Amino acid sequence: MTQTKRRWRVSPATIAPVLIISWAVTSAIATGFNFRPLVLLELQTQALFFRLRGEVAPPPELVILAIDDDSLTRGRDAKELKELASIRSWPWRRTAYAEAIDKIMAAGARSVAVDVLWDLPSERPADDQRLQQTLKRYAGRVTLAAIHATSESIGGGLDQLVYPDPMFQVDPKAIGLINYSPEPDGQLRRFASVYLNQIDADLRQSKSDLLSFDEASLQTSKLPFNAPKGDYIFFYGGSNTFAIVPFWTVLYPQNWERLKQEQIFKDKIVLIGPTAAFLQDIHPTPFGDLSGIEVHANAIATLLEDRAIAEVMPDPAWRGFYLFLVLAGIGLAIGQVSKRTTPRFVLAIVIAGAWWLVGYASFVYGGLILPVAAPFLAISLSGLFYLSTGAANDQLEKLRLRRTLERYVAKPIVKEILSQPEDFQALLQGRKLNAAVLFCDIRGFTTLSYKLPPETLVSLLNTYLNAMVEAVAAASGTIDKFIGDAVMAEFGSPVSYGEETDAMNAIRAALGMRQALAALRSQWQQEGKTLLYHGIGISYGEVIAGNIGSLRRLEYTVIGDTVNVASRVEGLTKSFWTDILITDALYQRVQEHVEVVFVGEHLLRGREDSPSRLYSLIGLKGEAPTLYHQVHEELRRYLGYIEATES
Repeated sequence: MTQTKRRWRVSPATIAPVLIISWAVTSAIATGFNFRPLVLLELQTQALFFRLRGEVAPPPELVILAIDDDSLTRGRDAKELKELASIRSWPWRRTAYAEAIDKIMAAGARSVAVDVLWDLPSERPADDQRLQQTLKRYAGRVTLAAIHATSESIGGGLDQLVYPDPMFQVDPKAIGLINYSPEPDGQLRRFASVYLNQIDADLRQSKSDLLSFDEASLQTSKLPFNAPKGDYIFFYGGSNTFAIVPFWTVLYPQNWERLKQEQIFKDKIVLIGPTAAFLQDIHPTPFGDLSGIEVHANAIATLLEDRAIAEVMPDPAWRGFYLFLVLAGIGLAIGQVSKRTTPRFVLAIVIAGAWWLVGYASFVYGGLILPVAAPFLAISLSGLFYLSTGAANDQLEKLRLRRTLERYVAKPIVKEILSQPEDFQALLQGRKLNAAVLFCDIRGFTTLSYKLPPETLVSLLNTYLNAMVEAVAAASGTIDKFIGDAVMAEFGSPVSYGEETDAMNAIRAALGMRQALAALRSQWQQEGKTLLYHGIGISYGEVIAGNIGSLRRLEYTVIGDTVNVASRVEGLTKSFWTDILITDALYQRVQEHVEVVFVGEHLLRGREDSPSRLYSLIGLKGEAPTLYHQVHEELRRYLGYIEATES
């Protein structure tokens, strides 16, 4: 027994799963290796989630005392006010900070955190001593800033932790690192503690207990807080989301009295830091550019309210592995749900949208970061893969079907079948319809076939038939069949554009055939070839259209009295030395658009009891009848020549 080897046929439909698996693998690898474009896309998605969520009311325990543009300007311009003397030029005198801290703490503040680096003594020792006294007075309640300084030079690099001057370190536990690690897109998102953990332990030396500025600020406030469940800050909003008080208002007596009465600083953590653009402490964040002190406020608020955001799978390798399983599973499952292209695409888009919504809800309400951008793109692309490969597969199948059908039926019929497959059986089984039927036959072709060599005759005939077919096609007609040198065409089958339009299409086709043959005769005359003339008969009426023939060969065609009439009328053209005759049934539908010559009523073979009114077609109204008269005269001479030759 012979075993047939089954071959796997590559087609668009079989390519889709391969593309889906390939994209799932690509997404997983890109995720596992933190491919920069994908990381940036995920970060942009998270930023979009923040903006869509909008601002959230921050905890009331935080107030920012801002070194802002207003304070810089007021201090510079108010030279006559001794109360603002300490802030007349930058850097401000340290007595300004000492006075502000004294007033704030006296007003009932819980603690103060200063995002200003005092790493060296100032030019005014008395000011430094005043600040030192204030810090000692509120030891353990005022947090100072430390910074990790890095710089590059020709001779080498500098990498060190810079702490406040020892005279200000009244409580070593009240010092915090202010650095943040920017993400690949340059934005700040993660806590300063993440940056702190990345610093070389040798740099920290005896300061192994150093905290981030945010954690140290909360520790000095004595407010309870838990270790963050994730590394990412819950940003509450953009600039001015937190309560901000200009620094100068604390120093100016009139304003200060108002602030005390309103208890602005009562039981608050007061953050002192620059917001003025001049001081260059502005950083990009998901909510746009924020000053460093506002970033600290967001981080402290996140810790205070336990809103830290965490990655569901921090390990990129495992994240990539699970992402592959999910994407491949979803992509292949979509292919099993439906065999049709459009439902697959719609389902993929719905799943991608649902994934995006789940990612948004998880991020905003659950504080968890799910991979969103890569899955969203992968699932959407799966739908596009199914859509594109399905469309390509449909086109290939239609092409195969078209090639098969065109062996038996005309191209317009194939188009009708392919565009309305549900009506295919009704189309083939037969139906009655109204149509214009055209017959075209070469005059004296039998005589020519005896005189011309076969090769010349076939070449001449093919050139002629090609021109006639093009004229019919240009008028939206259907070539039904070739009967020797004759052409049969119809207008209104299988697709009708309305009776008048179908009838006019038949007229335009006949006039196009007249013009095309006249052009060929001009060309053949120059080449010294035999000239051809033809006769065209057109009628309009009811026909029966369907798939007609034997079991071996079927042909979609039209039959009926209208077909017979058109054939008989074509045969009468030589009796009137004209090339186009139309019946009254056709003329009644086009009479407003054409010029004709009535040639009388004539009995047609098979219809001896009912004479037919016939018209010789001159052309469309408004067009010159030159070609009509030219053809009329040439036909008179040509037919006379043929009759003389045959006799």
